[in-house]
Amino acid sequence: MPPKDPDYLRSPGRQALSRRQRPNRTIRRLVIWYKRNAAVTSLVDTASAASSVAGVAAGTVLQPLVLDPLRRLQQGGGPEEFPVIHDRDRLWVAVDGMGGDHAPGPILEGCLRAVRLLPLRILFVAEPEPLQRAINSLGLGEELEEAQARGLLRLVPSGRSVGMNEEATVVRRRREASINMAMDLVKAGQAMAAYSAGNSGAVMAAAIFRLGRLRGIERPAIGALFPTKDPAQQVLVLDVGANTDCKPAWLHQFALLGTIYSRDVLRVASPRVGLLNIGEEECKGNDLALKTHPLLMADPRLRFAGNCEGRDVLSGRFDVVVCDGFTGNVLLKFLESVGSVLLDVLRAELPRGRRGKVGSAFLRSNLVRIKKRLDHAEHGGALLLGVDGVCVIGHGSSKALSVVSALRLAHSAASHHVMEDLHALGGKGAPATTCD
Repeated sequence: MPPKDPDYLRSPGRQALSRRQRPNRTIRRLVIWYKRNAAVTSLVDTASAASSVAGVAAGTVLQPLVLDPLRRLQQGGGPEEFPVIHDRDRLWVAVDGMGGDHAPGPILEGCLRAVRLLPLRILFVAEPEPLQRAINSLGLGEELEEAQARGLLRLVPSGRSVGMNEEATVVRRRREASINMAMDLVKAGQAMAAYSAGNSGAVMAAAIFRLGRLRGIERPAIGALFPTKDPAQQVLVLDVGANTDCKPAWLHQFALLGTIYSRDVLRVASPRVGLLNIGEEECKGNDLALKTHPLLMADPRLRFAGNCEGRDVLSGRFDVVVCDGFTGNVLLKFLESVGSVLLDVLRAELPRGRRGKVGSAFLRSNLVRIKKRLDHAEHGGALLLGVDGVCVIGHGSSKALSVVSALRLAHSAASHHVMEDLHALGGKGAPATTCD
Protein backbone atom coordinates (compact mmCIF):
# COMPACT_ATOMS: atom_id res chain seq x y z
CA MET A 1 0.00 0.00 0.00
CA PRO A 2 1.28 3.50 -0.77
CA PRO A 3 1.88 5.73 2.25
CA LYS A 4 -0.95 7.93 3.41
CA ASP A 5 -0.69 11.56 2.42
CA PRO A 6 0.06 13.70 5.53
CA ASP A 7 -1.85 16.61 4.01
CA TYR A 8 -4.83 14.36 3.57
CA LEU A 9 -4.59 13.14 7.18
CA ARG A 10 -4.64 16.74 8.46
CA SER A 11 -7.53 17.74 6.21
CA PRO A 12 -10.40 19.29 8.23
CA GLY A 13 -12.96 17.44 6.17
CA ARG A 14 -11.42 14.03 6.79
CA GLN A 15 -13.24 13.45 10.06
CA ALA A 16 -16.51 14.18 8.31
CA LEU A 17 -16.04 11.39 5.81
CA SER A 18 -18.19 8.37 6.34
CA ARG A 19 -16.68 4.89 6.37
CA ARG A 20 -18.20 4.28 2.95
CA GLN A 21 -16.67 7.44 1.46
CA ARG A 22 -13.13 6.73 2.74
CA PRO A 23 -12.54 3.50 0.74
CA ASN A 24 -13.81 5.19 -2.44
CA ARG A 25 -11.31 8.00 -2.04
CA THR A 26 -8.53 5.53 -1.28
CA ILE A 27 -9.32 3.54 -4.40
CA ARG A 28 -9.16 6.65 -6.55
CA ARG A 29 -5.74 7.47 -5.10
CA LEU A 30 -4.55 3.91 -5.71
CA VAL A 31 -5.68 4.09 -9.33
CA ILE A 32 -3.69 7.27 -9.87
CA TRP A 33 -0.65 5.80 -8.15
CA TYR A 34 -0.42 2.34 -9.66
CA LYS A 35 -1.73 3.11 -13.14
CA ARG A 36 0.36 6.20 -13.78
CA ASN A 37 3.50 5.88 -11.71
CA ALA A 38 5.28 3.07 -13.58
CA ALA A 39 4.87 4.59 -17.02
CA VAL A 40 5.97 8.05 -15.96
CA THR A 41 8.98 6.83 -14.00
CA SER A 42 10.16 4.85 -17.02
CA LEU A 43 9.65 7.79 -19.36
CA VAL A 44 11.48 10.32 -17.19
CA ASP A 45 14.39 8.02 -16.37
CA THR A 46 15.09 7.24 -20.02
CA ALA A 47 13.87 10.40 -21.74
CA SER A 48 17.27 11.27 -23.17
CA ALA A 49 17.40 8.06 -25.25
CA ALA A 50 15.55 7.89 -28.53
CA SER A 51 14.40 4.37 -27.81
CA SER A 52 12.66 5.35 -24.57
CA VAL A 53 9.45 6.21 -26.34
CA ALA A 54 9.77 3.84 -29.29
CA GLY A 55 6.55 2.18 -28.31
CA VAL A 56 4.72 5.50 -28.13
CA ALA A 57 6.32 6.63 -31.39
CA ALA A 58 5.18 3.53 -33.20
CA GLY A 59 1.61 4.27 -32.19
CA THR A 60 1.46 8.03 -32.68
CA VAL A 61 4.57 9.85 -33.83
CA LEU A 62 5.36 7.56 -36.72
CA GLN A 63 1.90 7.16 -38.15
CA PRO A 64 1.65 8.40 -41.75
CA LEU A 65 -0.45 11.19 -43.14
CA VAL A 66 -0.77 10.60 -46.86
CA LEU A 67 -1.89 14.12 -47.72
CA ASP A 68 1.02 15.82 -45.96
CA PRO A 69 3.24 13.64 -43.76
CA LEU A 70 5.44 16.57 -42.73
CA ARG A 71 2.62 18.10 -40.74
CA ARG A 72 2.69 15.06 -38.44
CA LEU A 73 6.29 15.57 -37.35
CA GLN A 74 5.38 17.80 -34.43
CA GLN A 75 1.79 16.86 -33.76
CA GLY A 76 0.14 13.87 -32.15
CA GLY A 77 -2.84 11.88 -33.27
CA GLY A 78 -3.94 8.28 -33.28
CA PRO A 79 -4.07 5.76 -36.10
CA GLU A 80 -7.77 6.32 -36.57
CA GLU A 81 -7.01 9.75 -38.06
CA PHE A 82 -5.04 8.31 -41.00
CA PRO A 83 -6.40 6.96 -44.28
CA VAL A 84 -5.59 3.47 -45.49
CA ILE A 85 -2.46 3.27 -47.67
CA HIS A 86 -3.24 2.09 -51.18
CA ASP A 87 -0.44 0.54 -53.21
CA ARG A 88 -1.23 2.81 -56.15
CA ASP A 89 -0.32 5.84 -54.02
CA ARG A 90 3.12 4.57 -53.06
CA LEU A 91 6.25 6.37 -54.31
CA TRP A 92 9.61 4.74 -54.93
CA VAL A 93 12.51 6.04 -52.82
CA ALA A 94 16.14 4.95 -53.27
CA VAL A 95 17.93 4.35 -49.97
CA ASP A 96 21.70 4.20 -49.49
CA GLY A 97 21.77 1.19 -47.20
CA MET A 98 25.50 1.51 -46.47
CA GLY A 99 25.39 5.13 -45.28
CA GLY A 100 25.68 5.86 -41.56
CA ASP A 101 27.55 4.78 -38.45
CA HIS A 102 25.25 1.80 -37.84
CA ALA A 103 24.52 0.73 -41.43
CA PRO A 104 23.18 -1.41 -42.90
CA GLY A 105 21.11 -3.11 -40.16
CA PRO A 106 19.24 -0.19 -38.53
CA ILE A 107 18.79 1.47 -41.92
CA LEU A 108 17.03 -1.63 -43.25
CA GLU A 109 15.02 -1.92 -40.05
CA GLY A 110 13.82 1.67 -40.50
CA CYS A 111 12.92 1.02 -44.13
CA LEU A 112 10.86 -2.04 -43.20
CA ARG A 113 9.01 0.04 -40.64
CA ALA A 114 8.54 2.89 -43.12
CA VAL A 115 6.83 0.78 -45.79
CA ARG A 116 4.25 -0.20 -43.17
CA LEU A 117 3.59 3.37 -42.04
CA LEU A 118 4.15 5.51 -45.14
CA PRO A 119 2.96 5.36 -48.77
CA LEU A 120 6.39 4.32 -50.01
CA ARG A 121 8.26 1.58 -51.83
CA ILE A 122 11.97 1.22 -51.13
CA LEU A 123 14.90 0.45 -53.44
CA PHE A 124 17.47 -0.59 -50.85
CA VAL A 125 21.00 -0.30 -52.24
CA ALA A 126 23.68 -2.13 -50.25
CA GLU A 127 26.64 -4.49 -50.36
CA PRO A 128 25.27 -8.06 -50.25
CA GLU A 129 27.61 -9.59 -47.64
CA PRO A 130 27.37 -6.91 -44.90
CA LEU A 131 23.63 -6.71 -45.52
CA GLN A 132 23.14 -10.45 -45.06
CA ARG A 133 25.12 -10.40 -41.81
CA ALA A 134 22.95 -7.56 -40.52
CA ILE A 135 19.75 -9.37 -41.49
CA ASN A 136 20.85 -12.48 -39.59
CA SER A 137 22.02 -10.60 -36.50
CA LEU A 138 18.84 -8.51 -36.20
CA GLY A 139 16.45 -11.28 -37.20
CA LEU A 140 14.92 -9.29 -40.06
CA GLY A 141 14.74 -12.16 -42.54
CA GLU A 142 11.04 -12.98 -42.21
CA GLU A 143 9.94 -9.33 -42.25
CA LEU A 144 12.17 -8.63 -45.26
CA GLU A 145 10.76 -11.57 -47.21
CA GLU A 146 7.23 -10.39 -46.52
CA ALA A 147 8.02 -6.84 -47.72
CA GLN A 148 9.67 -8.21 -50.85
CA ALA A 149 6.72 -10.51 -51.56
CA ARG A 150 4.34 -7.55 -51.34
CA GLY A 151 6.56 -5.50 -53.67
CA LEU A 152 7.25 -2.88 -51.00
CA LEU A 153 11.02 -3.30 -50.85
CA ARG A 154 13.58 -4.38 -53.42
CA LEU A 155 17.26 -5.10 -52.74
CA VAL A 156 19.77 -3.60 -55.17
CA PRO A 157 23.34 -4.97 -54.81
CA SER A 158 26.13 -2.38 -54.84
CA GLY A 159 29.90 -2.30 -54.88
CA ARG A 160 32.26 -1.00 -52.22
CA SER A 161 30.66 1.86 -50.29
CA VAL A 162 32.09 5.23 -49.22
CA GLY A 163 33.16 5.27 -45.58
CA MET A 164 32.13 7.95 -43.11
CA ASN A 165 35.74 9.12 -42.73
CA GLU A 166 36.71 9.07 -46.39
CA GLU A 167 37.12 12.08 -48.64
CA ALA A 168 34.04 13.20 -50.55
CA THR A 169 35.90 12.94 -53.86
CA VAL A 170 35.99 9.14 -53.49
CA VAL A 171 32.54 9.04 -55.09
CA ARG A 172 34.13 9.92 -58.44
CA ARG A 173 36.17 6.71 -58.46
CA ARG A 174 33.65 4.29 -56.95
CA ARG A 175 30.88 4.39 -59.51
CA GLU A 176 29.23 1.29 -58.02
CA ALA A 177 29.14 2.70 -54.48
CA SER A 178 25.71 2.55 -52.86
CA ILE A 179 25.31 6.34 -52.72
CA ASN A 180 26.11 6.70 -56.44
CA MET A 181 23.71 3.93 -57.38
CA ALA A 182 20.93 5.49 -55.29
CA MET A 183 21.41 8.81 -57.11
CA ASP A 184 21.45 7.03 -60.46
CA LEU A 185 18.07 5.47 -59.69
CA VAL A 186 16.63 8.95 -59.15
CA LYS A 187 18.29 10.25 -62.31
CA ALA A 188 16.84 7.35 -64.33
CA GLY A 189 13.34 8.05 -62.97
CA GLN A 190 13.11 4.73 -61.12
CA ALA A 191 12.86 6.56 -57.77
CA MET A 192 11.31 9.90 -56.82
CA ALA A 193 13.83 10.67 -54.06
CA ALA A 194 17.09 9.48 -52.53
CA TYR A 195 18.03 9.12 -48.87
CA SER A 196 21.42 8.57 -47.27
CA ALA A 197 22.75 8.85 -43.72
CA GLY A 198 26.32 8.57 -44.94
CA ASN A 199 29.20 11.01 -45.26
CA SER A 200 27.50 14.39 -45.86
CA GLY A 201 30.24 15.60 -48.17
CA ALA A 202 30.10 12.41 -50.20
CA VAL A 203 26.30 12.57 -50.43
CA MET A 204 26.44 16.14 -51.72
CA ALA A 205 29.22 15.28 -54.17
CA ALA A 206 27.30 12.27 -55.48
CA ALA A 207 24.16 14.36 -55.88
CA ILE A 208 26.04 17.04 -57.83
CA PHE A 209 27.93 14.56 -60.05
CA ARG A 210 25.02 12.21 -60.73
CA LEU A 211 21.98 14.53 -60.63
CA GLY A 212 23.53 17.88 -61.52
CA ARG A 213 22.81 21.36 -60.18
CA LEU A 214 19.70 23.32 -61.00
CA ARG A 215 20.07 26.15 -63.48
CA GLY A 216 20.80 29.43 -61.72
CA ILE A 217 22.08 27.72 -58.57
CA GLU A 218 25.83 27.86 -57.99
CA ARG A 219 25.96 25.84 -54.77
CA PRO A 220 23.42 23.44 -53.26
CA ALA A 221 22.44 24.02 -49.65
CA ILE A 222 21.39 21.68 -46.84
CA GLY A 223 18.10 22.82 -45.36
CA ALA A 224 16.96 21.59 -41.95
CA LEU A 225 13.52 21.97 -40.42
CA PHE A 226 13.59 23.44 -36.91
CA PRO A 227 10.65 23.46 -34.49
CA THR A 228 9.15 26.75 -33.32
CA LYS A 229 7.08 27.72 -30.31
CA ASP A 230 4.01 27.02 -32.46
CA PRO A 231 3.63 23.23 -32.75
CA ALA A 232 2.00 23.63 -36.18
CA GLN A 233 4.83 25.71 -37.65
CA GLN A 234 8.38 24.86 -38.67
CA VAL A 235 11.20 27.06 -39.90
CA LEU A 236 13.54 26.01 -42.71
CA VAL A 237 17.16 26.94 -41.97
CA LEU A 238 19.75 26.76 -44.77
CA ASP A 239 22.61 26.26 -45.23
CA VAL A 240 23.44 23.98 -42.27
CA GLY A 241 26.69 22.47 -43.48
CA ALA A 242 27.16 22.21 -47.23
CA ASN A 243 29.12 25.46 -47.72
CA THR A 244 31.18 26.69 -44.79
CA ASP A 245 32.28 29.83 -46.66
CA CYS A 246 29.62 31.59 -48.70
CA LYS A 247 29.21 34.49 -51.07
CA PRO A 248 26.28 36.96 -50.88
CA ALA A 249 24.90 35.61 -54.17
CA TRP A 250 24.78 32.10 -52.72
CA LEU A 251 22.75 33.22 -49.69
CA HIS A 252 20.41 34.96 -52.09
CA GLN A 253 19.97 31.68 -53.97
CA PHE A 254 19.43 29.82 -50.68
CA ALA A 255 16.58 32.22 -49.90
CA LEU A 256 14.93 31.46 -53.27
CA LEU A 257 15.30 27.71 -52.76
CA GLY A 258 13.89 27.92 -49.24
CA THR A 259 10.97 30.07 -50.33
CA ILE A 260 9.89 27.60 -53.00
CA TYR A 261 10.21 24.62 -50.68
CA SER A 262 8.35 26.34 -47.85
CA ARG A 263 5.56 27.38 -50.19
CA ASP A 264 5.14 24.09 -52.07
CA VAL A 265 5.79 21.53 -49.35
CA LEU A 266 5.09 23.27 -46.04
CA ARG A 267 2.13 25.09 -47.58
CA VAL A 268 3.12 28.55 -46.38
CA ALA A 269 1.35 30.98 -48.72
CA SER A 270 3.96 33.74 -48.47
CA PRO A 271 7.10 32.54 -46.64
CA ARG A 272 8.88 35.18 -44.54
CA VAL A 273 12.62 35.09 -45.15
CA GLY A 274 15.14 36.15 -42.51
CA LEU A 275 18.90 36.69 -42.71
CA LEU A 276 20.67 35.29 -39.64
CA ASN A 277 22.57 38.15 -38.04
CA ILE A 278 23.71 39.61 -34.73
CA GLY A 279 21.16 42.39 -34.77
CA GLU A 280 17.93 43.48 -36.40
CA GLU A 281 19.38 46.71 -37.78
CA GLU A 282 20.35 46.80 -41.44
CA CYS A 283 23.81 48.15 -40.59
CA LYS A 284 24.68 45.20 -38.30
CA GLY A 285 26.71 42.11 -39.14
CA ASN A 286 29.86 40.99 -40.91
CA ASP A 287 30.76 41.69 -44.52
CA LEU A 288 28.73 38.72 -45.79
CA ALA A 289 25.57 39.86 -44.00
CA LEU A 290 25.98 43.49 -45.05
CA LYS A 291 26.30 42.56 -48.72
CA THR A 292 23.52 39.96 -48.66
CA HIS A 293 20.90 42.21 -47.06
CA PRO A 294 20.35 44.51 -50.10
CA LEU A 295 20.16 41.49 -52.45
CA LEU A 296 17.33 39.97 -50.44
CA MET A 297 15.62 43.32 -50.03
CA ALA A 298 15.62 44.05 -53.77
CA ASP A 299 14.28 40.68 -55.02
CA PRO A 300 10.49 40.89 -55.59
CA ARG A 301 10.25 37.07 -55.51
CA LEU A 302 11.09 37.12 -51.81
CA ARG A 303 9.16 38.31 -48.80
CA PHE A 304 12.20 39.51 -46.92
CA ALA A 305 11.36 40.13 -43.25
CA GLY A 306 14.78 41.51 -42.27
CA ASN A 307 17.59 40.28 -40.09
CA CYS A 308 16.94 37.36 -37.77
CA GLU A 309 18.79 37.22 -34.47
CA GLY A 310 19.63 33.87 -32.93
CA ARG A 311 16.86 34.20 -30.36
CA ASP A 312 14.29 34.68 -33.13
CA VAL A 313 15.05 31.54 -35.15
CA LEU A 314 12.51 29.49 -33.17
CA SER A 315 10.14 32.37 -32.47
CA GLY A 316 7.81 31.71 -35.39
CA ARG A 317 8.46 35.14 -36.94
CA PHE A 318 10.26 33.57 -39.91
CA ASP A 319 9.51 30.67 -42.22
CA VAL A 320 12.93 30.57 -43.90
CA VAL A 321 16.27 31.61 -42.36
CA VAL A 322 19.45 31.78 -44.46
CA CYS A 323 23.07 31.73 -43.27
CA ASP A 324 26.45 30.31 -44.23
CA GLY A 325 27.04 26.59 -43.66
CA PHE A 326 29.48 27.08 -40.79
CA THR A 327 27.03 29.12 -38.71
CA GLY A 328 24.09 26.95 -39.67
CA ASN A 329 25.82 23.73 -38.69
CA VAL A 330 26.73 25.13 -35.27
CA LEU A 331 23.10 26.18 -34.84
CA LEU A 332 21.87 22.73 -35.89
CA LYS A 333 24.17 20.82 -33.55
CA PHE A 334 23.26 23.12 -30.66
CA LEU A 335 19.55 22.54 -31.22
CA GLU A 336 20.09 18.78 -31.34
CA SER A 337 21.52 18.93 -27.82
CA VAL A 338 18.68 21.00 -26.39
CA GLY A 339 16.14 18.19 -26.28
CA SER A 340 18.23 15.74 -24.27
CA VAL A 341 19.55 18.46 -21.95
CA LEU A 342 16.09 19.84 -21.26
CA LEU A 343 14.69 16.41 -20.45
CA ASP A 344 17.67 15.69 -18.19
CA VAL A 345 16.95 18.94 -16.35
CA LEU A 346 13.30 18.03 -15.97
CA ARG A 347 14.25 14.61 -14.64
CA ALA A 348 16.57 16.16 -12.08
CA GLU A 349 14.06 18.78 -10.97
CA LEU A 350 10.98 16.61 -10.66
CA PRO A 351 9.96 16.06 -7.03
CA ARG A 352 11.41 13.02 -5.31
CA GLY A 353 9.51 10.40 -3.39
CA ARG A 354 6.18 8.76 -3.97
CA ARG A 355 4.10 11.91 -3.75
CA GLY A 356 6.32 13.58 -6.32
CA LYS A 357 5.99 10.65 -8.68
CA VAL A 358 2.23 10.69 -8.38
CA GLY A 359 2.24 14.37 -9.28
CA SER A 360 4.63 13.75 -12.15
CA ALA A 361 2.12 11.37 -13.66
CA PHE A 362 0.11 14.32 -14.88
CA LEU A 363 3.16 15.56 -16.85
CA ARG A 364 3.46 12.41 -18.92
CA SER A 365 1.75 13.69 -22.07
CA ASN A 366 3.63 16.98 -21.83
CA LEU A 367 6.98 15.19 -21.63
CA VAL A 368 6.13 13.09 -24.68
CA ARG A 369 5.24 16.19 -26.70
CA ILE A 370 8.39 18.03 -25.59
CA LYS A 371 10.59 15.14 -26.61
CA LYS A 372 8.80 14.73 -29.93
CA ARG A 373 9.31 18.40 -30.83
CA LEU A 374 12.97 18.65 -29.78
CA ASP A 375 14.44 15.23 -30.49
CA HIS A 376 16.41 15.28 -33.77
CA ALA A 377 15.48 11.63 -34.34
CA GLU A 378 11.89 12.75 -34.91
CA HIS A 379 13.02 14.88 -37.87
CA GLY A 380 15.47 12.37 -39.29
CA GLY A 381 17.45 14.49 -41.72
CA ALA A 382 17.82 17.57 -43.87
CA LEU A 383 17.06 18.38 -47.50
CA LEU A 384 19.77 18.97 -50.07
CA LEU A 385 18.28 21.82 -52.11
CA GLY A 386 19.75 23.02 -55.39
CA VAL A 387 20.36 19.68 -57.10
CA ASP A 388 18.11 18.25 -59.82
CA GLY A 389 16.31 15.75 -57.64
CA VAL A 390 14.89 15.23 -54.17
CA CYS A 391 17.66 14.22 -51.79
CA VAL A 392 17.54 13.85 -48.00
CA ILE A 393 20.71 13.63 -45.89
CA GLY A 394 20.25 11.79 -42.61
CA HIS A 395 22.18 11.95 -39.36
CA GLY A 396 25.26 9.75 -39.30
CA SER A 397 23.98 8.14 -36.10
CA SER A 398 20.56 7.39 -37.62
CA LYS A 399 18.68 4.34 -36.44
CA ALA A 400 15.21 3.06 -37.28
CA LEU A 401 13.22 6.01 -35.89
CA SER A 402 15.39 8.58 -37.67
CA VAL A 403 15.18 6.63 -40.93
CA VAL A 404 11.37 6.59 -40.85
CA SER A 405 11.26 10.32 -40.12
CA ALA A 406 13.71 11.08 -42.95
CA LEU A 407 11.74 8.96 -45.40
CA ARG A 408 8.61 10.84 -44.42
CA LEU A 409 10.47 14.04 -45.28
CA ALA A 410 11.53 12.59 -48.64
CA HIS A 411 7.96 11.55 -49.39
CA SER A 412 6.63 15.03 -48.65
CA ALA A 413 9.13 16.71 -50.98
CA ALA A 414 8.56 14.20 -53.79
CA SER A 415 4.77 14.10 -53.58
CA HIS A 416 4.37 17.88 -53.82
CA HIS A 417 6.29 18.12 -57.14
CA VAL A 418 8.55 20.83 -55.78
CA MET A 419 11.13 20.18 -58.51
CA GLU A 420 8.93 21.80 -61.16
CA ASP A 421 9.08 25.19 -59.46
CA LEU A 422 12.77 24.78 -58.64
CA HIS A 423 13.52 24.23 -62.34
CA ALA A 424 11.80 27.51 -63.10
CA LEU A 425 14.39 29.42 -61.07
CA GLY A 426 16.80 29.30 -63.99
CA GLY A 427 14.21 30.63 -66.40
CA LYS A 428 13.82 27.30 -68.20
CA GLY A 429 11.98 24.10 -67.55
CA ALA A 430 14.89 21.90 -68.53
CA PRO A 431 17.21 20.54 -65.85
CA ALA A 432 20.86 21.37 -65.54
CA THR A 433 23.55 19.28 -67.19
CA THR A 434 25.10 16.64 -64.95
CA CYS A 435 28.79 16.38 -64.25
CA ASP A 436 30.73 13.11 -64.35
